[in-house]
Amino acid sequence: MIETMDLFQEIARLKKEKNAIILAHYYQNPDIQDIADHIGDSLELAKIAQSSHADIILFAGVHFMAEGAKILNPKSKVLLPDMRAGCSLSDSCPPQEFKKFCAQFNNPFVVSYINCSAEVKALSNIICTSSNALKIISQIPKDREIVFGPDRNLGAWLEKQTGRKMHLWQGACIVHETFSERKIIELQTQYPESKLIAHPECEESLLNQADFIGSTSQLLKFTEQSDTQVFIVATEEGILHQMQKKSPNKKFIPAPPTHACACNECPFMKLNTLEKIYDVLTSEKNEMLLPEDLMFKALHPLTKMLEWSTK
Repeated sequence: MIETMDLFQEIARLKKEKNAIILAHYYQNPDIQDIADHIGDSLELAKIAQSSHADIILFAGVHFMAEGAKILNPKSKVLLPDMRAGCSLSDSCPPQEFKKFCAQFNNPFVVSYINCSAEVKALSNIICTSSNALKIISQIPKDREIVFGPDRNLGAWLEKQTGRKMHLWQGACIVHETFSERKIIELQTQYPESKLIAHPECEESLLNQADFIGSTSQLLKFTEQSDTQVFIVATEEGILHQMQKKSPNKKFIPAPPTHACACNECPFMKLNTLEKIYDVLTSEKNEMLLPEDLMFKALHPLTKMLEWSTK
């Protein structure tokens, strides 16, 4: 049945019938990006989720993103196409272990990267994304110790950029730690006119080689504005779809992983499909439900992030 129907048309019909919107992260498959009402990085999608008046928000992303949408917009029903779509970075930071880590320090200001669970958000003073992290860190009082988690690579990059020493939780993203420096150098030799652009979740040795470092939305904007014609892109390769759409005459090469595998694709992001989106919009299953007390505790650091982002 599903194979013979026009999924784009059926999903559009269901969205209209149910007053639903689809939010899709840049790392989703191209066909999901093309059916989405809004495409963006974590910060952009959080803002849209908060302000949405839709009855249903279908979040084509991963679990922590749907959690965030529910916390910011509790009146909407938030659905996830596949409840198994987790996050290696979020999984690397168990809440109870993170709580013990923070307790080692004297009244620390806890900054958690948005790629974490609702429980970790509830333990934090503020949340950040890769788009606003520099702005967030710069506003923290100088006399406060900072705990940053869960991404050690982003944290180390922020230390270098801001000069603020932080206590770093040692978590990492499986995608951003798989890129092969040797293979990237080979590509740079093959394309000497290319520029290497990288997400700050990558390891420091790769970031030291990059011509530009930024969040997914910042990488996309850079490729649009740059006169360079060839880019080697060190982040999840889903963003290449939007880069190619925005700059059809430029060449975008996904940075190769260490092994002969699709390791530069996030396996969790890729669990979502058009078929699952149709199924979930039809049945309204896979609803994101969280305890009210947890939502209340996690809301404050998320709203503080949105406030500080505009300062």
